[in-house]
Formats: sequence, C-alpha cells, structure tokens
Amino acid sequence: MTVVSVSMPESLLERLDEFAEEHGYTGRSEVVREASRNLLGEFEDKKLEGRNLMGVVTVVFDHETSSAEERMMRVRHEHEDVVVSNVHNHVGDHYCMELFILEGKLEEISTFVGKIRAASDVLSVDYSVIPVDDFDPEITDIA
Repeated sequence: MTVVSVSMPESLLERLDEFAEEHGYTGRSEVVREASRNLLGEFEDKKLEGRNLMGVVTVVFDHETSSAEERMMRVRHEHEDVVVSNVHNHVGDHYCMELFILEGKLEEISTFVGKIRAASDVLSVDYSVIPVDDFDPEITDIA
C-alpha cells in the first residue's frame, strides 16, 4: 500500500486518533481510508444522475481569523445559476454560518460543494440533496 503524507491541525489529528480508538479502528490510516471512500462516493448515486435536485449546504467558519466569507461570496456568484437562496448568520461571538439552497443537476451541485469544501479556514460543511421531481404536486400542495 502507498504511504501518503497529509497536513492537518494537531487538534484534528487528536480527534482522529480518539475516534479510531473509540470505534475499534486499527489506526488513523484506516479511518482516513474509510472517510476517503465515503467522500468519493457521496455523489456517485446513479439514482440522482440526470435529475433535477434540491440541495442544502451549511457552512461554518470563524469570521475573525479567516477569509472564508469572501470565498463564500465568490463561489455564490460563480454559481448564480444553481444558488436559489443564501442566508448569512452570526453564531456565537465570532462564527458565521452560511446556508445555501441550491437547485440543479448532480454535477453542478457537487462542483459547488467541492469549491466550498476547498475554501481554506472552513470549519464545517454539511449538505443534503433530494430529487425535486420526487414531489407529487397533489400530495405536497399545502394550499
């Protein structure tokens, strides 16, 4: 097996080691391999390809120590055709949360999420996608 060197903050490395021990992994390499497989497989669901999807992306960052807010705005403008809505909230003393509502094809949404994840200083990125064409207007009509 090939050995790979990865840079990460000490606090993340400590969490990784604790997780490995608490969950019975043989070590951090096993955890990183599993996480990598999961990340690479996230958008490979064949049932989603070619369908119109709705996505919700939540991003948390420290506004005092990062340029993440500027990066979020740049990515939003690059993907105006997919971003339906964007909400910015302050959380605690120095954190910000960006909430993006997206609508588009799987490739467009995965590209958007990838760019958000690649932004330096982002503390957390969480998302979900669902097919919009699953909604039956007769069932979901609230009026």
